[in-house]
Amino acid sequence: MPDSVRPKPQIRKLPADVVNRIAAGEVVERPAAAVKELVENALDAGATRVSVAIEEGGLKRITIEDDGCGMSAEDLLVALERHATSKLAAGDDGRVDLLNIHTMGFRGEALPSIASVSRMTLTSRADGEDAADVFVESGRIEGPRPAAFTGRGETGTRIEVRDLFHATPARLKFMKGERSETMAVTDAVKRLAMANPRVAFSLESNGRSLFRYAAEAEGETGQLGRLGAIMGRDFRENAIAIDAEREGVRLTGFAGLPTLNRGNAQMQFMFVNGRPVKDRMLNGVIRAAYQDFLARDRHPMAALFVELDPEYVDVNVHPAKTEVRFREPGNIRGLMIGALRHSLAAAGHRASTTVAGFALGKARPEEAMPTGALFASRPSTGGGYAYQAPRPEAYDRSGFQDGPPQPFDYSDAPTARVETAPDMPQQEFPLGVARAQLHETYIVAQTADGIVIVDQHAAHERLVYEDMKRQMAAGGVKRQALLIPDVVELTEDEAARVLERADELAELGLEIEPFGAGAVCVRATPALFGEMDAIGLIRDLADDFAEYESGLALTERFEEVMGNMACRGSVRAGRRLNGDEMNALLRQMEATPHSGQCNHGRPTYVELKLADVERLFGRR
Repeated sequence: MPDSVRPKPQIRKLPADVVNRIAAGEVVERPAAAVKELVENALDAGATRVSVAIEEGGLKRITIEDDGCGMSAEDLLVALERHATSKLAAGDDGRVDLLNIHTMGFRGEALPSIASVSRMTLTSRADGEDAADVFVESGRIEGPRPAAFTGRGETGTRIEVRDLFHATPARLKFMKGERSETMAVTDAVKRLAMANPRVAFSLESNGRSLFRYAAEAEGETGQLGRLGAIMGRDFRENAIAIDAEREGVRLTGFAGLPTLNRGNAQMQFMFVNGRPVKDRMLNGVIRAAYQDFLARDRHPMAALFVELDPEYVDVNVHPAKTEVRFREPGNIRGLMIGALRHSLAAAGHRASTTVAGFALGKARPEEAMPTGALFASRPSTGGGYAYQAPRPEAYDRSGFQDGPPQPFDYSDAPTARVETAPDMPQQEFPLGVARAQLHETYIVAQTADGIVIVDQHAAHERLVYEDMKRQMAAGGVKRQALLIPDVVELTEDEAARVLERADELAELGLEIEPFGAGAVCVRATPALFGEMDAIGLIRDLADDFAEYESGLALTERFEEVMGNMACRGSVRAGRRLNGDEMNALLRQMEATPHSGQCNHGRPTYVELKLADVERLFGRR
């Protein structure tokens, strides 16, 4: 045979145990994946109780008990065969439809794959059958044989997995520490518990109970109870219910108020037909829905459940079944963004209770001060509170008669201006009635059962921003011409970037034109701002435009541009307000959606109940 002619390789079928170990590398990459697969089997079996116990992060031992329908002795053997499953049935034509899956598992790979890399014992009892068990090690099967079933119900299954990956020692080198593996198992079980509130779950690690969730009632209350047990009491108290449907797709669940946020996205959970999934598109939808309310480095808390016909979603994308592919992703995206924004708008001015808790946590007893030194008062010249129905003019054109902030001399002026007692009953207004202004920045209002402290600049910033959005939707922001135009000195590049967007800025109420080389003339500003720092706004916009793509329309960065304009045009900290002005601001906040947080996600007010204040002084 010539040296240049290579021998023809012979194609051989791999042994079953080798095939199972290869599959294990895809399906069971770590103990948490094994726990997930086995718990999903228990749920598919109709279990109402699932108990999980692990040792050394699951590498030494995993034990899962359920009270599902159980298996007979013959079923135990069949279940250990590759691609043997009771969850997919062939049609009349003998074909199996992989796009019509109604169960958590369907491939029939988990049990044989786990058994090929561990020492597994399966014990089960079905209705009307005697209990039996099977022992499997490295593909060798012992049993079935009679056994004593120790489950809590008359039927069920107990699976014990010992020495995971002992048959593939190289895999053990890629495992993380016991703490990390335990955390991964905990996360996997919690996600399944969130999707199944009517099932009781428990998890033990090295003999110590990590959590125990009782079965919840059916419906929204039970679902929120389970979510609160996992995501925390703060989420339960500050969650907004989501329920929307479009073109056969239903979205339910709960989303936290914008002021309840985190520094990462770990408290965002997505479920598709009860299956926990991790999908970038779905997480991006949550960010898009909240981009109007949160800073870029903050993330909301949410648990959302998408339900649709299984034929419109492909779950057979990834071996671990954590990724899905939608047939019509645009419909899913539109439904989620619309539902989230609608629910957030329905929350009105509501802010999370964690804001008050944080404020109380910062309060610390200080040295006693002389009597009368805590507050200094000066009668207001504003008189009473003749209130009329809220209208945009209450804050349009600033509506604040004191004019621009003046230098404040602290040597002879108090830091708190106390208003005369109003005649309006506080219980009629959620944010109460203004009583004082502190440091020309914070409004103190009295409610029926506590006090509210409002950041006047942050609150007015949100009001102006929401009004700008309404005017834009109606055809453009109204402008007011400046008696003396403002000239802004910029570099030639900065001026060119701003002037390039002149037509788009005009729709936002800002009228500009060139004024020589490297200068811009501001002819008109948004009418609802009144007096504003037009020069500072133009310079900020020039910096923003430097980061935008040249062909990107301002409508695509709508929230950022208007948020910047609203911040510049809002009533500033340091401006004195009389009683009527403060109450007009409070009433407008009550009538404006999202007024509980500013455009950057910070709270606009803190509400303290009278009981909380009494605790500060030891009265409770």
